[in-house]
Amino acid sequence: MIHDRTWGSRVFTVINYVLISLLALATITPFIHLIAASLTTAEEVREKSFILFPTVLSWNSYSYILSTNTIILSMGNTVFITVFGTLVNIAMTTLMAYPLAHKTLIGRSRIMMLVLFTMMFGGGMIPSFILVKQLGMLNTYWSVIIPGAISAFNLIVIKNFFQQLPEGLEESAKMDGANDLYILARIVIPLSMPAIATFSLFYAVGHWNAFLGPILYLNDPDRWPIQVLMRQIIILSQGGIGNAEEMGSEFILPPEQTLKSAVIVFANLPILLVYPFLQKHFAKGVLLGSVKG
Repeated sequence: MIHDRTWGSRVFTVINYVLISLLALATITPFIHLIAASLTTAEEVREKSFILFPTVLSWNSYSYILSTNTIILSMGNTVFITVFGTLVNIAMTTLMAYPLAHKTLIGRSRIMMLVLFTMMFGGGMIPSFILVKQLGMLNTYWSVIIPGAISAFNLIVIKNFFQQLPEGLEESAKMDGANDLYILARIVIPLSMPAIATFSLFYAVGHWNAFLGPILYLNDPDRWPIQVLMRQIIILSQGGIGNAEEMGSEFILPPEQTLKSAVIVFANLPILLVYPFLQKHFAKGVLLGSVKG
C-alpha cells in the first residue's frame, strides 16, 4: 500500500468530501423539514417559516389524518396499484424481452423498430383517453396499469441482459426436453434477478407516484391513489380529510401547512423504506443490460 500522497491529491480528496457532504445535506434537508413541520405545533408553524427541529412534538396532524378511512382507503388503492401493476409490468416485459433476445426470431428487427418508435412518439393525451374509454377500462384500476404495462427502455435493457446469458444453458435444457416457458421460468429469470429486481423497483416507484393517469381515468374518489388525494388536499387547502368531532373536544385541528407536510410524509415513507433493500441491485442490474445492443 502506498502511504505517500501528494499535497494536490489530499486537497482534491478534501474538496470531494466537502462537495459530496454539501450535496447530501442539500438533498436531505427538505425531507427533514417536512418531517419536522408535520410534528410541530400550530404556534411554531406561525412563528417560523422553516423548521428543522421542532421545539415541541405534536402528533395532531397524523391523528387527524388517521381519524377517517379516506387516507387509509387511498393508501390501500396505491398499494394495490403498485403491487399488482408491478407484477403485470414485470410479467409482460420479461415475456416480450425473452423472445426478442433471440436473433433467430422472425421479424425481430421490425418489432424492435416499433419499440424504439414508441420511445420517441406517443399518441397524446386525448387519443389515449379515447382509447381507454372505448376499451371499457375507464374508472377501473386497469386504466392506470395496462396503458403503461411495458416500458420501452426497460424492455430494451432487460432484453440486452437476456442476450448476455450463456447460450449453452438454453441449448442443454432444450436437449433435456424443456420448452421455452420452462427455460424462462427456471433458468433465465433466476439468473436475471438483479435486473428484474432493479426494474421492479423502477416500475413500483412509477406506479406509486402516478398522478396524471389516475386524474384522467379515475372519476370515483374511492379509487383515488394517495397522490391524487394529496392534490385535493393541497388545492382545496381545507384539510377536510378527517373527522375532528369524533376525536374529542381536547383535539386541536392542525394548521394547513402542518397537515400538508404530514400527508406528504405519510405518502412517501413506505416507498422510501423499500428502496434500501433493492439499492444493491441497481448498478449490477442496469449496467449489465446496457453494455450490449
